[in-house]
Amino acid sequence: MKREARLRIFRLAFFTTCLAMASSVHAFNITKPADGAKLVAGTTITARVDLGKDTGIGKVRYYWYGEQDEVLVEQDDSTATGSIVAPVTMIGSIETEPPFGGLLHVPHDTIGPMRLLAVAEISRGRLGTRSVFDEVILHVTPPTALTAIDFETEKPLQLGRAGQSSAFGHVDSTGKIFELPVVGVFEDGVTRRIGNPASGTSYESSSPKVLRILPGGLLQIVGNGQATLTITNRGRQATLDVDVNVNDEPNEPPIADAGVNKSVKAGTRVKLSGLKSRDPEGEALYYSWIQVRGSKVSLLDANNSEASFLAPTVSEARTYRFKLRVTDKKGADSLPAFVEVTVEP
Repeated sequence: MKREARLRIFRLAFFTTCLAMASSVHAFNITKPADGAKLVAGTTITARVDLGKDTGIGKVRYYWYGEQDEVLVEQDDSTATGSIVAPVTMIGSIETEPPFGGLLHVPHDTIGPMRLLAVAEISRGRLGTRSVFDEVILHVTPPTALTAIDFETEKPLQLGRAGQSSAFGHVDSTGKIFELPVVGVFEDGVTRRIGNPASGTSYESSSPKVLRILPGGLLQIVGNGQATLTITNRGRQATLDVDVNVNDEPNEPPIADAGVNKSVKAGTRVKLSGLKSRDPEGEALYYSWIQVRGSKVSLLDANNSEASFLAPTVSEARTYRFKLRVTDKKGADSLPAFVEVTVEP
């Protein structure tokens, strides 16, 4: 082979290697457990992270959340006030084994989809610290069989009352959407909340004209009368008699619209818009925004039609997810609407 040809092949191989190395450079992420992994409640696993191109990391905090739980981690944000700080499951550092990871306890009373959030604190010297995060969704199963299932509420359940005011804030009205706590007792003696269909619970209403079953284990008051709710999970079953007596006034529930998903640059003021939400009767709406994915940001005007937050600094693209619910003046609720904001470096 001629020398020029060998040089061309060498340059091509070198260039390909450089591209591969460049593409492998990434930011802080969770490598174990892998996204989508199946875990057993109450067991202990080893958490591992790859620091990637993020340098200066001092410690990593780990948090467990349900798939749709509100994000309650408060970051180093001078504008954040009144935030609830979630309990830290584990703190990893350079001294832990593996570095910045370690033994992580899977909550014993969980079941179904769970989010594991890892927040890394990066030192910037005199500039203080900043945080980066990664998050994976895992599926937790109980270690033993289900022995009993039941509604955790008064029986029979009475909803509404004759002559009830329909002003906003009253609990029961036509169109109201709500959840009932459902619990399961397992052979290990642990009681777990299993109301989410993702945990295996299915719902049935004997009278959909009184109580309607909605996605996600939500229930909606449709009209007055009696209905029997039946829940089933892992071959176990329970029933609940419900008597509905609300203001007999037709009211279609509003529809929430959280806008379209978007991508923004770090440092951008991001606006979340629910202005396309609507009520079939044209009534004014009450808004409620909450964050359900990503490390916590300071969300301003969370009870207005438009909320906003400052896109934090990230080392690579990260997704923040928000949920919007709207309620009309008569107390009817919408189904939740979601929007995702991808923040890029």
